[in-house]
Amino acid sequence: MSQLEKQRQTIETLRWHANRLEMIDQRILPMEFKYLPFTNALEVAEGIQSMVVRGAPAIGCAAAYGVALEALASQFFPRDAFNQAMELGFDVLEKSRPTAVNLFWALKRMRVSWQNISSAPLSQIAQVLLAEAQAISKEDILINRTMGVWGATLLQDGDRVLTHCNAGALATAGHGTALGVFRSAIEAGKKISVIADETRPFLQGARLTAWEMVQENIPVTLITDNMAGHLMQHGEIDAVVVGTDRVAANGDVANKIGTYMVAVLAKRHGIPFYVACPLSTIDLSIANGQGIPIEERAPDEVLGFRDLRWAAEGVNVRNPAFDVTPAELVTALITEKGIVHHPNQQNILDLFNNQIT
Repeated sequence: MSQLEKQRQTIETLRWHANRLEMIDQRILPMEFKYLPFTNALEVAEGIQSMVVRGAPAIGCAAAYGVALEALASQFFPRDAFNQAMELGFDVLEKSRPTAVNLFWALKRMRVSWQNISSAPLSQIAQVLLAEAQAISKEDILINRTMGVWGATLLQDGDRVLTHCNAGALATAGHGTALGVFRSAIEAGKKISVIADETRPFLQGARLTAWEMVQENIPVTLITDNMAGHLMQHGEIDAVVVGTDRVAANGDVANKIGTYMVAVLAKRHGIPFYVACPLSTIDLSIANGQGIPIEERAPDEVLGFRDLRWAAEGVNVRNPAFDVTPAELVTALITEKGIVHHPNQQNILDLFNNQIT
């Protein structure tokens, strides 16, 4: 194994370095690898919107750091100006991407932390908010590892597991949700192999999931999105594990566009369809998937990729970034508090009640 490969295995998607946030620029992987620096909330919001960072847990962690950065940048302002800068920071971060509920969960937690010490010296507020952002990031890794242990029990030795998009270390603070299940299964001694949908139009599966698996010598096969049904029909897929950006109170799941098609195919072929999600991704305020906002992204992502264009001039484009998989197609949710089989409103509420008590 080369030194570069060893380094990549321990890469942090987000890191605090030299009094600023640094994030891997995921838009240029796997051809290039570099960190970009961020110093205030607006820069972080632009990084989220432009997909320097993506994946619901990682977006939440980035947003938390964005709040802390704004506090640090404004700590020498008069208090009124500080408060105004903070409110503007929260606002721009809230508007960066609408579907991933972890964004709003993290911002709410940061606001509560701020409110609890709002009369303290501004420099103290800034340090407390930085510590809270760092705690959120560390907790995310622990949660992912716990989910991975639960999820690994659902996979059998020798399973060929399909995943869609990237729900790995790059989509979190570390370890990953869906890919964390794979990592944990392998740590438990199970020999599994991964099948990665390329995930049009942004190619997160081809560029990111495949890259993560290759770096760790986990067997991975890349397919285009329209090949999954063929492989299922021929008995070449044993299970599906995906991540999610938001789960409604009834168990409906929003994830990267194309996930719904995979779930329908899995149901048709009797293949279990698992969703790895921390409790912070479950939104009890939304009754069902119809209430989950679906982000529409720029047409350019569909017309071509980077500098290459393949679509005709003048063509109309739709580019919803997510779709919703009904709960009836979900075999189980994998959370840090356990596995929720056949998710519905009651057993999801039971999960939270057990977590609280």
